Amino acid sequence: MKRRKISVIGAGNVGGTTAQRLAEKNLADVVLLDINEGVAKGKALDIMESAPLYGFDVQVTGTADYDGTAGSNLVVISSGVPRKPGMSRDDLLRINAEIVQTVTREVAKRSPEAIIIVVSNPLDAMTYVAHRESGFPKQRVMGMAGALDSARLRAFIAMELGVSMTSVHALVLGGHGDTMVPLMRYTTVNGIPVGQLMAADRLEALVKRTREGGAEIVNLLKTGSAFYAPSAAVVEMAEAILADRQKIIPSAAYCEGEYGIQGLFVGVPARLGARGVEAVVQVDLTPPERALLAQSAAAVKDLCEKVDAGRK
Repeated sequence: MKRRKISVIGAGNVGGTTAQRLAEKNLADVVLLDINEGVAKGKALDIMESAPLYGFDVQVTGTADYDGTAGSNLVVISSGVPRKPGMSRDDLLRINAEIVQTVTREVAKRSPEAIIIVVSNPLDAMTYVAHRESGFPKQRVMGMAGALDSARLRAFIAMELGVSMTSVHALVLGGHGDTMVPLMRYTTVNGIPVGQLMAADRLEALVKRTREGGAEIVNLLKTGSAFYAPSAAVVEMAEAILADRQKIIPSAAYCEGEYGIQGLFVGVPARLGARGVEAVVQVDLTPPERALLAQSAAAVKDLCEKVDAGRK
């Protein structure tokens, strides 16, 4: 039986680590593509040499030729310029929009039935670009956002309380990063509302740290941005899709009226399965939560309009 194929576009830290995690999960053959062919081939070979130790049998190949991605079941777009200290996600808009536009056109031609997961920043706007350029139905294009933001919030809460990471569950909506909307009423520690275990000011501090999570790592690394947690978030989404798990994961999904949002990719609870985004799951929001989500969606809309204005 022919094995499934995942193409990861961009062999930087996020792309390379994503390829590694996908291989170690034995999910599918992986094609790692980069304009720097040596980097793509070198990382692919290095991953393959770890196969006897990790016990996976899928093939990982590196290339600079989009023909190698043909027939992919899933495409992860991680290419683009990473954030640098002092740089906002908005600063990345113009150059990364051009990169994602080109990449999407190339992969869509060769894998017309693929599902696309976008990782490039600014995430929500880049997912919009991928959807526009691919012409794919909304179910088959999504962005990795809420999965990462939720994981960061869960990690900070677990570290604060000294409990297992697996005991904490959180839900984050809205745009990726600064405008995210944490739903603390739905954030629990083994079913216990987190507000019963932590003072409100400490919880607010952790929410602030989550919003600034990417910038915190950028400032610490000096010469790069986060890649371990983002790659893990991508793999969680990929596994849910390829295994048809019907798993609810906060993702940048296309909204057509859900949560009062129209025609935008915004972070919402999405049920992921074999068709991609099988459904957007709607939860009750308080008026303040709904207002914050509307503000976040407005910020995403502004970025998308800037992208359209600069379209080539």
